[in-house]
Amino acid sequence: MVLSSVNKMKVFQLVFSDPGRSFYSSGDKLSGSVQLEAAHCCRVTGLRVTAAGCAHVEHRGGKKRRSRSQEVEYLKYEEELRLEEQLSRDSDGCFLLQPGKTYSFQFGFELPAPGRLVSSYKGKFGYVRYYTRAVLDRPSQHALQCEREFEVEEPLDINRPDLLAPAAASKQKKVTCMFIPDGQVSISAKIDRKGFCEGEDISINAKFENTCSRIVVPKAAIIAKHTYLADGRSKVLCQKLSAVRGNHIISGMCDMWQGKTIRVPKLKPSLLSCDIIKVDYALMIYLHIPGSEKLVLELPLVIGTIPFSGVGSRTSSMSSQAGSLSSWSSFPSAPPSYSNIHRDLRVDGPRTPLLHDYDGGEDEEEEEEDGGLFMRAPELHYPPPPAYTEVDQDTVNPPQVVQVF
Repeated sequence: MVLSSVNKMKVFQLVFSDPGRSFYSSGDKLSGSVQLEAAHCCRVTGLRVTAAGCAHVEHRGGKKRRSRSQEVEYLKYEEELRLEEQLSRDSDGCFLLQPGKTYSFQFGFELPAPGRLVSSYKGKFGYVRYYTRAVLDRPSQHALQCEREFEVEEPLDINRPDLLAPAAASKQKKVTCMFIPDGQVSISAKIDRKGFCEGEDISINAKFENTCSRIVVPKAAIIAKHTYLADGRSKVLCQKLSAVRGNHIISGMCDMWQGKTIRVPKLKPSLLSCDIIKVDYALMIYLHIPGSEKLVLELPLVIGTIPFSGVGSRTSSMSSQAGSLSSWSSFPSAPPSYSNIHRDLRVDGPRTPLLHDYDGGEDEEEEEEDGGLFMRAPELHYPPPPAYTEVDQDTVNPPQVVQVF
């Protein structure tokens, strides 16, 4: 920060010792210097450095309601720098800054122990902000200030036992048409663990059943839920981050996802320890049903900073995956007859499909890019046909010659 000559200061700025560092964590030491250069001879009475960090929320309950705000402090520090080591005093006891010379005054402090800070955050209705500020006091004049922000990122290890545990759920919904029952749809889904880092793939095992008369579409998305608390009132914003989709499921059919993946995009880790701001993630698996509300199933996710190591959880992860696959996709050892294929792949229910699949917004464009409703056939895993061999009937039963007398 450079000030004009009217304030008799040419340079007044904060410089960190490691300017290339992107973030700090609990227990780290933050150090730097305050640099001063006067345009003319300048008198100052003191120089101090403060550091602060707080979470702030502000939102309105409605168009005509008053604004609600709340703030929580997480960091407070103040240090008086020793000017007498480099500056001389005048007869009034003030320090003199000589023009044309750059002065540098060092400072440093240690961030609080783990558990007392929360990660930096910036959202629509709130933020978590950390900064250092230098205050230069002058006689008979307002103090000059300059400040510099720094990022805090608290480590979040996804190798904790509770985050390595699988997550599973199931849900069903009865569908009606003009108050007349129209069958039902259901979802059963499972993921191997709850904790992930950016760039990792989430493997989804799911089963979808459709006994209503409409064509449904299975989809999955990673969503973020931002919760802001102020004066006892909360405001929640949801955001879709990335999505995948499956094939259309016509009436009376079912479909399975066996290890279908969705990649975690680049995003901020979960914010769990802040008192007034929460950032939670979830894997939303849902069925789009034309003319009806979606059937939505959510599995919790925690986005961390320390990636999955695979130590101590490989066996449980593989066993859970094997169990889910065996329960949903166990085929008989011998090939079935052709007459059983129809019975295995279809479920009882109405047979008349509805041909419209509209999900609104970006999903509508997605439908157009797919080239129509029936351009992609469902992924049906038909069992192999029974083995057979060709037999020459003439060889097995040779013709007999009959003599007539």
